[in-house]
Amino acid sequence: MRRQLRRLKTYVGRLIRDITRKAPELDDALKTLLNQCQKLRDQQQSDKNKIYSLHEPDVQCISKGKAHKRFEFGQKVSVATTNRGNWFVGALLCQGNPYDGHTLNTALDQVQYLTNMPLTDVYVDKGYRGHDYEGEATVHIAGSRKKVTSTQRRRRKRRSAIEPKIGHAKSENRLARCYLKGLEGDAMNVILAAAGANFAKLLRLLPRALAMQPMHWLAQQPSNRHRLAVLLA
Repeated sequence: MRRQLRRLKTYVGRLIRDITRKAPELDDALKTLLNQCQKLRDQQQSDKNKIYSLHEPDVQCISKGKAHKRFEFGQKVSVATTNRGNWFVGALLCQGNPYDGHTLNTALDQVQYLTNMPLTDVYVDKGYRGHDYEGEATVHIAGSRKKVTSTQRRRRKRRSAIEPKIGHAKSENRLARCYLKGLEGDAMNVILAAAGANFAKLLRLLPRALAMQPMHWLAQQPSNRHRLAVLLA
């Protein structure tokens, strides 16, 4: 494998030098492509901000820390769902693979902007320890050893309900792979995937709503007009 990699790097170096000698004038697109190829040829395993894809140079290597999947390649995404109904109320692209705790403030600002409701409780996993959120909502970290009531403990365990939502969004709403170009396409794909998941859930509930009286069905839905608790991942 290493022998073949050295041979491929040799081919790339020859091609770059040949194009540079024979092309009379290099336009901006060709210069950018040659610079990316040169960086791809010269980068080492321990370098930072490496190029993993020429057609998507903004792809990041995200460490998962799992035995079956140590790394993922793409962009980091932050999603938020409601605590009861598990509806998507926030979907945000986190450019540059930042620390999870540093994305909490921006994600909650998006949730408040979209729902126009004040947040009371936010349930996150241990990856958000050391966050920089300074708002009015109470941040509950899963697995915390603080003394809490049985109700609060049950609500903290509820945070894991967002994991199957992410899995369904990846397999059914094209969140696993983005076919749109650039970071703008990635940001649009995240929002469209979350909206598609909400529409699919709404369509599943529509026959139940039509089978009974509309006002009776609305009366059965939980009223969260004055407060909102979200799950974040």
